[in-house]
Amino acid sequence: MGFVEAIKACFGKYATFEGRARRSEYWYFCLFGFVVGLVLGWIPVVGMLISLAFLLPSIAVGVRRLHDVGKSGWWYLLVFVPIANLVLIYFYILDSQAGTNEYGPNPKGIE
Repeated sequence: MGFVEAIKACFGKYATFEGRARRSEYWYFCLFGFVVGLVLGWIPVVGMLISLAFLLPSIAVGVRRLHDVGKSGWWYLLVFVPIANLVLIYFYILDSQAGTNEYGPNPKGIE
């Protein structure tokens, strides 16, 4: 999945917490959010609006990424635990679980 395709997918599934998201979809969306925040985030009102616009899609793609590695979306709550959220980064780095899991078919199309 390419950069533009990943951004379209994440904003297209704005509040979709079901299904799976590939690594590229998650990391490209993180990169896009970082760059937009870096460029426009220094303007107070614009920065706040950007944060609000990215909040729900960021959570949704994070949960879908956890589903892709076979974990429940409830693992996302580790984001509130300072050191334990490193576990989330580990999960986000893992490759997709092969085949279909309880959250849906493999987004790579590989069985």
